[in-house]
Amino acid sequence: MQTVFPTLYSTLSPTALAAYISQQYTFGSVQCQFIVRGVGDTYLVTSASERFILRIYRPSHRTLGNIQAEVELLTALHTAEVSVSYPLVDKDGHYIQALPGAEGIRHAVLFSYAEGRSHNILSDVQLRHFGREMARFHNISSQIQLSEDRWIFDLETTLFQPLAAVKEYFTEDPATYEWLLASADKVKAFLSQLDTSRFSFGYCHFDFLPKNFHFDAQDHITFFDFDFFGKGWLANDLMTFHQQLLIDTHLGRLTAEQRDNTWSLFVEAYRSERALSEEELAAIPYLGLGFWVFYMGFHTTHDQFYPMMQLHMLQGRFAVVRKLLEQAWKVVEHG
Repeated sequence: MQTVFPTLYSTLSPTALAAYISQQYTFGSVQCQFIVRGVGDTYLVTSASERFILRIYRPSHRTLGNIQAEVELLTALHTAEVSVSYPLVDKDGHYIQALPGAEGIRHAVLFSYAEGRSHNILSDVQLRHFGREMARFHNISSQIQLSEDRWIFDLETTLFQPLAAVKEYFTEDPATYEWLLASADKVKAFLSQLDTSRFSFGYCHFDFLPKNFHFDAQDHITFFDFDFFGKGWLANDLMTFHQQLLIDTHLGRLTAEQRDNTWSLFVEAYRSERALSEEELAAIPYLGLGFWVFYMGFHTTHDQFYPMMQLHMLQGRFAVVRKLLEQAWKVVEHG
């Protein structure tokens, strides 16, 4: 007889997870607190002397192979002394746990804690650390090949495939959808004028917004949340931060002059550790459309994001995106 009603998504008990971690790892007795529900569930784990982050993956979101690739990348970055939140082994030498949830196996990984906090507006010192550390990440991610595959970020996967998938959501607003299609063609046309075969290529984080890195009291940076990483032009990572600066300007957190100075300092810091061509730099504002369209496509695949796909939400978001991107494109086109 069936004992548990069929379940799509369960929330694992922090108390039970604390007991499991206390037994499975070598930190002694720990406490566990549920802190974020997202594409995976995030828990804060605290021992007598340390803090950790426990990530519980959803099987509908990430396969075991996806998780193994994430563990492999972060372990390689940690070994190379790139400052990341990295996976920790249990007493048996395993990185990945398999927990029997109501919906089936939920895989879990325990990570080191990224000390400090996020900052919306970065100081000059923080910008230098950010730019250099991103470049150091790219120095490794451009050279390694993981044993498990991840997805590719290109114009098909970030623009044309997601746009085809979301067409029905714009049935009552064909004008916005037509702008998206025309803009995707505009991006493709602009990039076709560049020698993209010379762009640096490797594993990208693809979500380098301030919420995904912490600065400690000494302004040392730690990257985390590599959940969406895949392979593509490394300029995509600089693009995600560029989008954040455009948003900050739109919200009045930065003036246009402050934004441009912030961007220049960040790029200078990046270039102190790794080459970045003028063509890659010119492509960044155009790659920005793929950031918004890729994540819009992802929002259609998970129930918790369905509210973001309601028409009024899409209209509001892309009215702002259109304004930001067209202004940025105009700067490039008029030199």
